[in-house]
Amino acid sequence: MKKSRFYQVGFRQLKPWILPIVLIILWQLLVKSGWLSTRVLPAPSDVILAGLRLARSGELWRNLIISTIRALIGFLLGGSIGFGLGLLNGLARPAEEYLDTSVQMIRNIPHLALIPLVILWFGIGEEAKIFLVALGVFFPIYLNTFHGVRTVDPELIEMAKSYGLRGWSLFKRVIFPGALGSIIVGLRYALGIMWLTLIVAETITLDSGIGYMAMNAREFMQTDVVVLSILLYALLGKLADVAAKSLEEKWLKWDSNYQAA
Repeated sequence: MKKSRFYQVGFRQLKPWILPIVLIILWQLLVKSGWLSTRVLPAPSDVILAGLRLARSGELWRNLIISTIRALIGFLLGGSIGFGLGLLNGLARPAEEYLDTSVQMIRNIPHLALIPLVILWFGIGEEAKIFLVALGVFFPIYLNTFHGVRTVDPELIEMAKSYGLRGWSLFKRVIFPGALGSIIVGLRYALGIMWLTLIVAETITLDSGIGYMAMNAREFMQTDVVVLSILLYALLGKLADVAAKSLEEKWLKWDSNYQAA
């Protein structure tokens, strides 16, 4: 019985990876059989060999670490500002009346369309890339925090007030837990935007980062390195999402609606 349950749990963990594994095998077979040209798409085995070559030279780790640091700094800056402003506008209607319209107007400008202006402001240094990442993650976290705070059940708040909860206690025990599900959705979405923005932002760099590695490889027609760079972004994005989902499972285990979903 225990053995059967072990296999069930193992299969459940493996199930999301079945399709990617099948696609990779199919990709390998198509390239090796000549149905797909290596000039269009190198075989997965060639991409792995390119990764090993760059790892041995140290270039892969250097660019990986630099990109991760950029992403985290931009995420912390943009995410903390978005979170703080979302709380402020969600809790205080006067703040919303003064600030939300301006935020929504800026939100409708595609942040990647600002690249020429950002280059004029910051040049092609670290500030430009961090600014773009921060701007990209700001809006998902702001909107979801604002939505989460504003949609907490008002009857629940009234009941908490009837028990004497006010100010910080009311926020800590009722409003924040009630808004947490929406905040985490914003967090997961923002993590995806973070890597997406970094891909583009790093193409304007001249010396480091995974984006630079991809652009440099393009110049020398190294499609295996270009594909490797794209897969690294996908892997980093997946790892970030897994981390956020772990926090979601930990922080929302009390929520019956979340458990039912």
